[in-house]
Amino acid sequence: MTPAIETRDAYRIYESPAGGTVALQGLTLTVEPGEIVVVLGPSGSGKSTLLRVLAGFERLSAGTARVLGVEVGRMNARQASAFRARRLGLLDQHYARSLSPDLSCLQSIALQLRLLGEPPETAARTALAALDRVGLADRASDRPLVLSGGEQQRVAVCAAVAHRPQLLLADEPAGELDADNAARIYTMLAEFVREAEGTAVLVSHDTAAADIADRLVYIRDGRVVEEERPGEARSLVASHGWVRIPEPVFRKAGRPKLLTVTHDSGQIALEPIGELEPDTVAEPASRPEGEAKVVCVLDHVTKRFGSAQTPPALEELSHEFHAGAFTAVVGRSGSGKTTLLHLLAGLERSTSGKVTLLGTELESLDRTQLALLRRDHVALVSQEPGLIPYLTSRENVQLALAVRGRDDRDGTLAEQALADVGLEHRLSLQASRLSAGERQRVAVARALAVQAELLLIDEPTARLDEENAKVVAHLLERVAHRRGLAVVCATHDPVLIEAADEIVPLARKTAAPDFLPAV
Repeated sequence: MTPAIETRDAYRIYESPAGGTVALQGLTLTVEPGEIVVVLGPSGSGKSTLLRVLAGFERLSAGTARVLGVEVGRMNARQASAFRARRLGLLDQHYARSLSPDLSCLQSIALQLRLLGEPPETAARTALAALDRVGLADRASDRPLVLSGGEQQRVAVCAAVAHRPQLLLADEPAGELDADNAARIYTMLAEFVREAEGTAVLVSHDTAAADIADRLVYIRDGRVVEEERPGEARSLVASHGWVRIPEPVFRKAGRPKLLTVTHDSGQIALEPIGELEPDTVAEPASRPEGEAKVVCVLDHVTKRFGSAQTPPALEELSHEFHAGAFTAVVGRSGSGKTTLLHLLAGLERSTSGKVTLLGTELESLDRTQLALLRRDHVALVSQEPGLIPYLTSRENVQLALAVRGRDDRDGTLAEQALADVGLEHRLSLQASRLSAGERQRVAVARALAVQAELLLIDEPTARLDEENAKVVAHLLERVAHRRGLAVVCATHDPVLIEAADEIVPLARKTAAPDFLPAV
């Protein structure tokens, strides 16, 4: 049987003035027809590049990639576009790219079907059925901008699978969803693949994704390093004699710089030699004692989008946010987490109630005054990092400092902030060459560098592996406690919630069920 996917010794090198960046280096992978493979690995390991190569968006620098019997690197732009439209389903981690702001949810899903020749009535029925399946039938006529991030992502899922593609390529398809809805999205995707007798490759950090997988593939440094099947032990993958020691094992062994290798009766053994490092974990900084300064206050705040009949995004919410505290705002998709952050930043105005920042009622300020208040006292990291693609990581942070009137021409402040988020090795790399997770960490570093009194962060770990999510969680906890910042984070990540000093739970206000079961 011909494999659905077959890559051999795949290399992808991005050239830039700062030098070449290797995203894939000798990656070899085979996926059989009907398989659901989940690809895991830290940000920057090459996962998204692999999907772009398989979809024909990127050409390999060396090696081969065959998809559904076609060598994708040999197709011209028109052939690749037709191949993707008819045979592939694509789910981008940036769901906004999949949805036109000028089309309704139903129109966005039906568009792909119409382009493939479906009659308008048939395309509309199929699109509505897909929305009903993900619990958004009542939002069919709405445009993406009035939906929450999680709701937009569900619409993007529908748009990707409505034409029943042979191969589904999904990059963090549930990154903006809470755990319950993420699990249901993955269940739905698995049902689709099984029903269509298709194949799927999903990049994800969610355990829910692993639950639907026939095989887990772990990537580090542009190579497949481990594999795992349900009910079987995880195995290391040898590639041309190259094997990577798993990080937990390497850490517990004392991070040896030298090892000896022995082979006896079919067994290969590695023994560390020389000086070893103890396996230590830094203790988090404790929260300052005593009365904490109130940085911002919500006083019986209601925010409603649309008419009075529309369920409010937030209703009668009151809370104080203190200096030196890391607060997690939690709730299901569509519960108003992002809206709350925008209210605190003065990007949205409350329908009723008061929002106070450092003693100033935001409702009393005009747009210019709000912008000046944000510049001096607030840093916001949204779900989309918003970096300048042709600037380096360092330059993006320096630009944010310059906009706020802070001199960092030598890059010292920028380099320290990037080191804090583990990107000291990416200082001179253009933002366009960073992985999605790395771009998110640059955005966090940019916000930290300006040292604002209120730090607002929206789903900072949605595109990060667990290891890097823990780094960000400890970092936010540390800057709140040591620098005395009020850190407010919208999240559904247990790693962040566990690190938080305070939790603000939000309940979604809706007359319809959050998510309808698949039928």
